Amino acid sequence: MSRVLPGRRWRLATVVGAVIALLAGLLVVTTVTAAAADPLISQGRTATASSTENAGTPASAAVDGNAGTRWSSTFSVPQWLQVDLGESATISRVVLTWEAAYATAFTVQTSASGTTWTTVHTTTNGTGGVQDLTVSGSGRYVRVNATAKATGYGVSLWEFQVYGSTGSCGTANAALGRPATASSVQSTVFPASSAVDGNAGTRWSSAAADPQWLQVDLGSAQSICGVTLQWEAAFGRSFQVQVSTDAATWTSVYSTTTGAGGTQLLTVSGTGRYVRVYGTARGTAYGYSLWEFQVRTGSGGPTNPPTDPPTNPPGGDVRLLSYNKPAVASTSQNDGACWECTPARAFDNDPASRWATAANTGWVDPGWIYVDLGATAGITQVVLQWDPAFARAYQIQVSPNATTWTSIYSTTTGAGFKETLNVTGTGRYVRMYGTARSSTYGYSLWEFKVYGTGGNPTTPPAMPADPVFPANRLVWSDEFNGAAGSKPDPAKWTIDPGTGQNNEIQYYTNNNNANMDGAGSLVIEARRETAGGRDYTSHRMNTGNKFHVQYGRIEARVKVPKGNGLWPAFWMMGADFLTGRPWPYNGEIDIMEVLGRNTLEGYSTLHAPAYNGGAGYGLKYTAPGGADLANDFHVWAVEWDSKGMTFKLDGTTVFVASKATVEATRGPWVYDHPFYVILNLAVGGDFPGPVDGTTPFPSRMLVDYVRVYQN
Repeated sequence: MSRVLPGRRWRLATVVGAVIALLAGLLVVTTVTAAAADPLISQGRTATASSTENAGTPASAAVDGNAGTRWSSTFSVPQWLQVDLGESATISRVVLTWEAAYATAFTVQTSASGTTWTTVHTTTNGTGGVQDLTVSGSGRYVRVNATAKATGYGVSLWEFQVYGSTGSCGTANAALGRPATASSVQSTVFPASSAVDGNAGTRWSSAAADPQWLQVDLGSAQSICGVTLQWEAAFGRSFQVQVSTDAATWTSVYSTTTGAGGTQLLTVSGTGRYVRVYGTARGTAYGYSLWEFQVRTGSGGPTNPPTDPPTNPPGGDVRLLSYNKPAVASTSQNDGACWECTPARAFDNDPASRWATAANTGWVDPGWIYVDLGATAGITQVVLQWDPAFARAYQIQVSPNATTWTSIYSTTTGAGFKETLNVTGTGRYVRMYGTARSSTYGYSLWEFKVYGTGGNPTTPPAMPADPVFPANRLVWSDEFNGAAGSKPDPAKWTIDPGTGQNNEIQYYTNNNNANMDGAGSLVIEARRETAGGRDYTSHRMNTGNKFHVQYGRIEARVKVPKGNGLWPAFWMMGADFLTGRPWPYNGEIDIMEVLGRNTLEGYSTLHAPAYNGGAGYGLKYTAPGGADLANDFHVWAVEWDSKGMTFKLDGTTVFVASKATVEATRGPWVYDHPFYVILNLAVGGDFPGPVDGTTPFPSRMLVDYVRVYQN
């Protein structure tokens, strides 16, 4: 199906129409993220069980990555479910997502053979829900063995997830965020890059013909030991996995003529810089389509530079040399399409501002931009964060005088997004010299960072320290414990009356639609009544200029309303919006959005200049256990630091936004600055759709509390 990802309250009109079908066929998943060193190794593996209730609840459904399918046993104990990891593995974590029929007593066991078992976890007081277990053990087989059950039914698991490492193969996904190309795409909505972006809700899809291929450039020749293919319904029946050192001559490291789709974890052996899946016979009448194409290497994948390199004095360790240094370019743009897109914007350490060549004279080759480092420097690294107007062919050059230039890097296969170049050179001036554009537009860079030693660097403003999660120091909260009928605390909240965006049909009144209920909750009420020229009223409030936060755990306990056209939200806006920076350059963090027409699902989404509105970076998910979100209170939270954000619902991770992945696959990360908190209940609009005769009025969104934690 096609849908638009939520674009909370501010949309770019030009974006909405262009991306209305983005993420068509979006997979609904509930993601649980392990520690960085321990990947999920059980998904798609062979699973068996002591019994199954019926053919609709097989053992395989607990390891398919789909939170809407499950294994269930017959109505007796003991019962067990086991997964074959394919090879011996070191096990560090097991996550059990129980259906209502859960086990009160069970063990988690490992085995090398599938016959002799070692217990790594045991409990006699299981409570169901999601149980995230830290374990220590090894084996090829892992099983959960239930000996007592909580209900008159059997035992049932939505998901059985095992995390750890296998053999000598690295645990990292070496393909994540790397340049990807394909033989064809079904449309621009399904590009090759979507298969290596780490997002299970985006995919590559080819034309409906044979053969077709998808390949990824790992950046250097590496020892390939594993490949994971997460197929969409349009899978490959016959295909090969191939490696190459030059993307011209290919060697097959895996071949099948009986592919069955789903998730395939393949053990392979080969060496190459390029890895591709080469399909020769489709499993359906459609093309080939992959949610994710992952590559594991013996080295664990390429090493990316630190997000924030050290800032020691020059002459010692490497540091950022280009911040706020004078810059010159072939041309620059300054008009309604790109306001003040001057050379200096590429060196201001602000990922939401950019340099672009002039529309009237600069959409030509060559195009260039350089920075004056203030003194001679040893250049070791250059980082380019490209706008979609990127260079296909370019050089990085150095010069002592901005007249005579020496090339220290050259490519004819630039892939855009974020390119991190390890280079060696000496000079006072560093230049990007583009000779072939990727499109009919010019050249444009959000950021151009130069690292090295020497020069005359200016130290950027210090960033807050990253919190350590779980953060437990409460720095701000509102418990909404006022007397019945009292209003939101004016010391904490600014009421935001007026009309909404996105064709919403309500008028936000000046505090008329918000009251404490006297039982510890704020009630935000949507009513069918006339005000401000609208036929419906509701409430919106924020902490702007009263409380701003950068990093931490921001959470709220909310009960959402049910009904067509209702749109409750708990979200954040970049505080620079209040001082004139327009949306989406300030950044938007949607922690929770629910549509009243389907309260079994929630959304968490990020919006930025390069991805917003229908193209926002986010995910739709179901509540743990398939709960109806309108039936009770639920806790939505984001845990946010300089490396990314983890969105949680009732303690279960539902979406992870990695800064490195976003920069490598979508565009700039614009969230490393203060934000303020917003609560509101919208009525109607582009995303939730219209109200109708079944929509209850008044409808109420209840907020038990909002809390912010840091260390």
